[in-house]
Amino acid sequence: MGERCCAVLRVLVLQAAWALAGGQVRYSVPEEAKAGTVVGRLAQDLGLEAGEAEARRLRLVAQGRRASVEVSGASGALLVSSRLDREELCGKSAPCALRLEVLLERPLRVFHVQLEVTDINDNAPIFPAARKNLSIAESSLPGSRFPLEGASDADTGANAQLSYTLSPSEHFSLEVKSKDEKKSSVFLVLTKSLDRETIPVHRLVLTATDGGRPSLTGTMELVISVLDANDNAPQFNQSVYKVQLPENTAPGTVFFQLTATDKDEGINQEIHYSFSDTASAYLQELFKIDEKSGEIRTAGELDFEDLQSYDLEIEARDKGIPPLSGHCSVELEVLDVNDNAPEVWVTSLSVPVPEDASVGTVVALLSVSDRDSGTNGRVRCWVWPAAPFGLEATFAGSYSLVLREALDRERVSEYEVEVRAEDGGAPALGARRGLRVPVSDVNDNAPLFAQAVYTVLARENNAAGAELARLWARDPDEAGNGRVSYSVWEGAAGGVGAAAGSGWRAASSYVSVDAESGRVWALQPLDYEELQVLQFEVRAVDAGEPPLCGNATVQLFVLDENDNAPALLLPAGSAPEAGAVAAEAASASSSSSLVGPVSGSGTLWAWAAWGAPAGQVVAKIRAVDADSGYNAWLRYELWEPRAKGPFRVGLYSGEVSTARPLDEADGARHTLLIVVRDHGEPARSATATLSVSLLEANEAALAAGSSAASSSGSVSRSALGVDVGGAAASAATNVWLVVAICAVSSLFLLALVLYGASRWAPRAAVLSGPGPTTLVCASEVGSWSYSQRHSRSLCVADGAAKSDLMVFSPNFPPPPPGAAPKDTQPEPSVLLHTVSDTALLLPLTQTQPFCPSRCVGSVGIQSPFPRPESDV
Repeated sequence: MGERCCAVLRVLVLQAAWALAGGQVRYSVPEEAKAGTVVGRLAQDLGLEAGEAEARRLRLVAQGRRASVEVSGASGALLVSSRLDREELCGKSAPCALRLEVLLERPLRVFHVQLEVTDINDNAPIFPAARKNLSIAESSLPGSRFPLEGASDADTGANAQLSYTLSPSEHFSLEVKSKDEKKSSVFLVLTKSLDRETIPVHRLVLTATDGGRPSLTGTMELVISVLDANDNAPQFNQSVYKVQLPENTAPGTVFFQLTATDKDEGINQEIHYSFSDTASAYLQELFKIDEKSGEIRTAGELDFEDLQSYDLEIEARDKGIPPLSGHCSVELEVLDVNDNAPEVWVTSLSVPVPEDASVGTVVALLSVSDRDSGTNGRVRCWVWPAAPFGLEATFAGSYSLVLREALDRERVSEYEVEVRAEDGGAPALGARRGLRVPVSDVNDNAPLFAQAVYTVLARENNAAGAELARLWARDPDEAGNGRVSYSVWEGAAGGVGAAAGSGWRAASSYVSVDAESGRVWALQPLDYEELQVLQFEVRAVDAGEPPLCGNATVQLFVLDENDNAPALLLPAGSAPEAGAVAAEAASASSSSSLVGPVSGSGTLWAWAAWGAPAGQVVAKIRAVDADSGYNAWLRYELWEPRAKGPFRVGLYSGEVSTARPLDEADGARHTLLIVVRDHGEPARSATATLSVSLLEANEAALAAGSSAASSSGSVSRSALGVDVGGAAASAATNVWLVVAICAVSSLFLLALVLYGASRWAPRAAVLSGPGPTTLVCASEVGSWSYSQRHSRSLCVADGAAKSDLMVFSPNFPPPPPGAAPKDTQPEPSVLLHTVSDTALLLPLTQTQPFCPSRCVGSVGIQSPFPRPESDV
């Protein structure tokens, strides 16, 4: 209760005070007070209760200027809200009072508050400029006064009271005169005469100090320039300047700057640079000098090779009255730089160079020079590529391009030679000179065939003019030296495997070689029965001088065709008109012709005894085929009678024997039609008619005896064409059968031995001439065998013996249905030139056998098919 009474009493007191003050509250705060500083308890001073200021929204009303104070809504105190700067708020006015209006609601009331901002010494004296420049003539008298502008202080009162001091100087002093309490005048007084040559510029410091506590100061620099008279001429620091400049200096480059000094100042010190009157017009065009700065620059290009030094006379003149001048000399030395590349000139060139030129032959003469001097002009030369040419120095700056290695036009026909030169500068400069050196040809290469031995396979009965092979010899020379012509060399030609009695014939009678293309042509149809192997050499000769030649051996193997039908042979000592032996031959195809001896009767006669056992030989049909191999392999067939009869014919022996025992029911005479057929394609055949008469045993013996008597000179019964047997000669027959069995067994054993020997015998080489060796080969083009002589001669009676046998079975694929004939088919491969009536060419070297896959050589080799037997 007491506290409430006290509060009421306080409010009443405040209201009374408010009324006495006319409704205005005054506060005072120093400037630069911190934000949040309490200026006064406004709510209490207005007589408001606690919390009433916030409830009645006590606040300041802006008067158009930021007051930098605010009323706290919670406590009702007046606080500093932002920086207070008296100089900003009031300037030089004193005192600095701010009028504020305070608004209070419920009920609405307005209170006036006056806030005074007191000054503190927060501003130092400030001069109008930090530096003051003064110009005083050297002739000024001591005691002369020069006015200065004083400093100002934004504070008020004692804080704004200023005093001035001058830095120590023997020539100047300071004089201050106060006009009133607020203003004063400052003068600079000359106390001693000036000497510009001694001290051209005086630098002093004027200091202003205020009366605050603590005091603050401000300064201004005084720069006093002493003005001089033109009593000194411009002078260079030396009379001669020496400068070095590279010759590759670009025009416009500043290479030197002149500096002349004049003790005077102002216009008397301004210097104008120029060339002296003694300088030539050429120098004034080559060099330029800046009139103000004295920079000397190049206006043209310098060349050490033209002029090595220059002497420039320079004059410096001031602008005083009268003007004074000074002189100097600039000696410019031009330095050599490596700006000239070497030069290479060809003074003489001898091309083309023969490929047989000797080492050391001079090809060209060259001249090398460099306009630079010293190391920059020292030149080193070489040739690229380093072979086969080189350089030899003859005397200073002259070189010879010589041949260092032997030339070969076939390897390199032309050389691109580059002569390179390089000086000793840094960086080094170089030059290149290209030379084209062609090499002329010399006939130093003979024609060379791709193979030393060519193997050609040609079918017999080829057309005349057919191409058998194509040879080609390479000659790397050019023009006439490389133009090759071909010919058959008769010196080493000859036929191998020719028919007996035909002798040796020149190869040119069989073949011809085209001189330009190297094609081998057949001059005539080849006949296997006449010639099996033809070996000759083809010579290739170039057109050089002297001509060179190369040889190649050609082995021409003639392939057999089935162009001969089997021929029946006559018995020895018989005559066709006697009617003992005859033959009738007919071809199996429409294209065949009759071959062999033909008799008027066309019938062979034989006798057989009644009761002859089965298997007894009655007769033997003998035939021969002029072809070889399968084409000469004969088989015998009983054509008539078709039905089973008492006789049969051996398939490959031609022996007519009894198929069963003969009896009287068989009849007295039997006529047999026997067909002899070869294995060719197409097969050819001949027919023989055999008439067999059946007789009693004694009659058969008499018939056999008469036949033996009429066949004097015969060696055996088989040579007569008829083998007669009977009961009376059964003992003799048995003896001959035993002998035959023994002979066959011996032959069988001999065949086994020979087969074994041939099986493990070493492989034979290619047969190149007559001899007993047989060569059997199997290769990609077929299988063939050739023998010059057999171990057994094939002959009957007085017929000519067959001394050779050649079999060839090409591995040609069967033609598809509807395919063209063989002679129109395309070549199966590069190795196979032709198939039908032309040649087959296989590669062969001197050290290789004919067959590239495998070859087996033996003597008396057994044919894989039965041979026709021969009896003597």
